[in-house]
Amino acid sequence: MDPIWLRSYPRAVDPAPAIPDGSVAELIAVHCGRYADREAFWSMGRSMSFGECFELAAAFAGWLARQGIPAGERIAVMLPNVLAFPVVTYGALAGGHVLVNVNPSYTVRELVHQLTDAGARTLVVWEPALPVVESALAALGLERIVTVAMDALLGAGTDARRVPPAANGTPARWSLEATLAAGAGHPPAPAAIGPSSPAFLQYTGGTTGVSKGAVLTQRNVLADLAQQHAWSAPFIPADRAPHRAITALPLYHIAALMAGMFRNLLHGGSCILIANPRDLDGLVDTMIGQRFTSMGGVNTLYAALLNHPRIRDVDFSECWVSGAGATATQQAIVDGWHALTGMSIVEGYGMTETCCYISQQPLDGRPFNGSAGLPYPLTDISIRDLGNRELGAGETGEVCIRGPQVMAGYWNRPEATAEVMTEDGYLRSGDIGSIDADGFLRISDRKKDMILVSGFNVYPNEVEAVLLTHPKVLEAAVVSAPDGHSGEAPAAFVVRRDPTLTEAELRAFCAEQLTAYKRPKRIEFREALPKTPVGKILRRALRDEAHRPRGS
Repeated sequence: MDPIWLRSYPRAVDPAPAIPDGSVAELIAVHCGRYADREAFWSMGRSMSFGECFELAAAFAGWLARQGIPAGERIAVMLPNVLAFPVVTYGALAGGHVLVNVNPSYTVRELVHQLTDAGARTLVVWEPALPVVESALAALGLERIVTVAMDALLGAGTDARRVPPAANGTPARWSLEATLAAGAGHPPAPAAIGPSSPAFLQYTGGTTGVSKGAVLTQRNVLADLAQQHAWSAPFIPADRAPHRAITALPLYHIAALMAGMFRNLLHGGSCILIANPRDLDGLVDTMIGQRFTSMGGVNTLYAALLNHPRIRDVDFSECWVSGAGATATQQAIVDGWHALTGMSIVEGYGMTETCCYISQQPLDGRPFNGSAGLPYPLTDISIRDLGNRELGAGETGEVCIRGPQVMAGYWNRPEATAEVMTEDGYLRSGDIGSIDADGFLRISDRKKDMILVSGFNVYPNEVEAVLLTHPKVLEAAVVSAPDGHSGEAPAAFVVRRDPTLTEAELRAFCAEQLTAYKRPKRIEFREALPKTPVGKILRRALRDEAHRPRGS
């Protein structure tokens, strides 16, 4: 597609930044050395500098080498946002290993699928998640487990005890502190890491099917960081340094990993790690007690913060940007956030398969315009119909992406890779959208979430946006439900802000805002909606429920 978006680029943004040579490990070493004395991470009252983090990471890399684990082996990391996460991540990458990020709240089934699919033999796990690991142990084939206690790296002392092995003697058990003690002073031999060598095996959320491992290479990651830096660096206020970011989204998710931890590495900024963002009181306490200059979140997190009774005690005076992604941010949330903080929310759009962002709204102070922003530097977006024909500006079709940040493919799944890649090298996103006349990407919905009502397309995002403008509605999700007359019909699941809201009142409101075929035929009130760990509403779970007979 003709890159009409370049006409709307901020003048300070380089549309074709150079992608550095080398490896992610080399980038970590350079920037940790450059900013050695600066705070890199803060967690639970403990501050860790870049220099200290790199020293501990080198010790972990040394332990991996002493275990005889060759470069290229997958190292699974099952941790929330705690200090051990960057230490283990940097250390594994230093040894030329491949990081497999694992959600610490996974069930046995989910854990077995991901670790066996990845072929991981080493697992670093958060101690509270150990019961799930124990239950799955027989199916995992692990050779070693490193446990991370809830107070790991928070104190001055070092606990070098070795965790007792299981009754059958396998796999070998270590505490994180024991690995660091054993690996200190034993740096690994330099690994042969080429641009196509995998850095991360990042699993898709699995909300639309079986979770697959996206192979993100060294070049993919370096390209993404070059794109992010070109887009954001010109606008980071120098007078607010040192920069500190509220990092509430989990680092095992691609957005926080790349746009949080690694982007801050580039300019020597610090991440204020939030281990449990669902503890909203604890998050607000941290925001009140810590100085911060940026933050990231998703629509549901911003909505929850806006409704917290102490949010007005937070000092936002030094915060220059609030970023959002993973799911569409509703206009009502943007308006509420602007009224509270004076900031707009900067929306971005990305995928696991693209190392994070594909597009983002400009950071030059423009107001929120409801779009997913402009395509990133070095990124080409093509809008295509079902026949793979490219559409023009303003026309709606599937969003397809080409750029140096696009994954090498799905791990050991050539058929699945072929399904999402076009012959001319574009990744099919599965999202429906358009590029407007000014080059802004506008996402309508997931292709699989679209509802077909008597031949008319209904996009759940549009109906949800209307429901959320009702003052008595807190959250809403819209999915397809079978209908004997129209084939499908919208079904709405709603969380009330005001318990006096009735179904009749909401139906009357929808009748004023939506044409007849877009109005929810079924409305159900809920205490809460099912969500992923990053706050995306699980439409698939609700759709499955909507397709079951009521009362079954």
